[in-house]
Amino acid sequence: MYLKRFSGKVWKGESMRKKLFAYINTESEFEENVAEAVNRYFLNGADGLFLYSYISGDAYKEEFFHMIKRVTQELALPYYVGCHVARFEDVKKAFYTGASAVVIPIDGLEDWEVIRESVDRFGSEKIIAELNAAKADTEEGLAALSARAAKACGMGAGGLLFKHVTLGPRMTAYLKTLEVPVMVRDSLVRNSVEELLSTEGVSALATNYYKNKDIRRVKENLTFSGINMYHLESSLPFSEFKKDENGLVPVIVQDYRSNEVLMLAYMNEESYNKTIEDGRMIYYSRSRKELWLKGETSGNYQYVKSLALDCDRDTILARVYPVGPACHTGHTSCFFTGLTEQSREGLTPQEVLEELYATIIDRKAHPKEGSYTNYLFEKGIDKILKKCGEEAAEIIIAAKNPEAEELKYEIADFLYHLSVLMVECGLNWDDVMTELAHRR
Repeated sequence: MYLKRFSGKVWKGESMRKKLFAYINTESEFEENVAEAVNRYFLNGADGLFLYSYISGDAYKEEFFHMIKRVTQELALPYYVGCHVARFEDVKKAFYTGASAVVIPIDGLEDWEVIRESVDRFGSEKIIAELNAAKADTEEGLAALSARAAKACGMGAGGLLFKHVTLGPRMTAYLKTLEVPVMVRDSLVRNSVEELLSTEGVSALATNYYKNKDIRRVKENLTFSGINMYHLESSLPFSEFKKDENGLVPVIVQDYRSNEVLMLAYMNEESYNKTIEDGRMIYYSRSRKELWLKGETSGNYQYVKSLALDCDRDTILARVYPVGPACHTGHTSCFFTGLTEQSREGLTPQEVLEELYATIIDRKAHPKEGSYTNYLFEKGIDKILKKCGEEAAEIIIAAKNPEAEELKYEIADFLYHLSVLMVECGLNWDDVMTELAHRR
């Protein structure tokens, strides 16, 4: 793999890469407004999102978590979730949305042990403590803030988020002493983006100031001002690639989620370097003899997830998050004209499970007389759960036998009934795979 992203682990000193997040307060917001803002920030180039609501009611929190999951379902961008935390279960449900990290508001936190429990379960770097720095401009206020931050970090919190920050000599000096990444949440009314991100110790800024602005351009200007902003970096220069007589390298483009091959294009050195800078696929058009930002006219951008070079260093594999179809004809992939096809026995496990899931979805939407799947849906959740339990017991019994054949059939039966349960409960395999990925 020849493309790497800077992780949050290297954040001090000269190597520190600053990130520009967008925050969205979802309290009292319509879901469609939140979804629109999420998509707009993603398309405009934010490094990540901070979505929060600190209303304490359990019913409201449940709806908040469900909304976050819905509005971020197709989001190819890291996001943090902030919520009122009364117990460990709140943190666990926040992670179930797919969040990269959970922000726990410290002010008013009754059970501090929830921080330690969350760190033990999910890891230090995924737990961020939020503190109100409004009174840190006084010596007493800063001492109180420092004590709360030290306590949170002592329990394992791997990062801090400060809100209502006033940059002054005391606060600036304090930020330099911290040994964990610090994000500042700021609306940029009193502070400037340059002041905040140039402050030693601050690794990221979350703001709502750039709601309808080109965040990529903002990051370019910050980089030009000498602030080391987060970006992709290639581990090999283009000069080490094997190019054709026109200085071009072919690029195979693949959907990173489905692994479907989308298109074939070409890059020269300029388009490759601009792709690294921008984060969107930029090709070289051989017919027009110019650079080509995919989606510039159609809106069907392709966002870089990874770039790899083959063994001969003469072909690039780009795994992307595509917005819309790749082909100018409107097809998802340019490879839609079938020429010949063998049997499909070679499907991957993921493809088999997703086909099964799609069939069950279709049965629920279009019932067929005599369908066992429709029978389960008609009987409801209790019947489906009963069958899942029975099939799990059958797996245990079959596993005690010396032959694996019976166990194979029982596992297949269980996966079918599990898929029915997932459809009934509104889950899909992407949800499960995302959760497993978070546990790696």
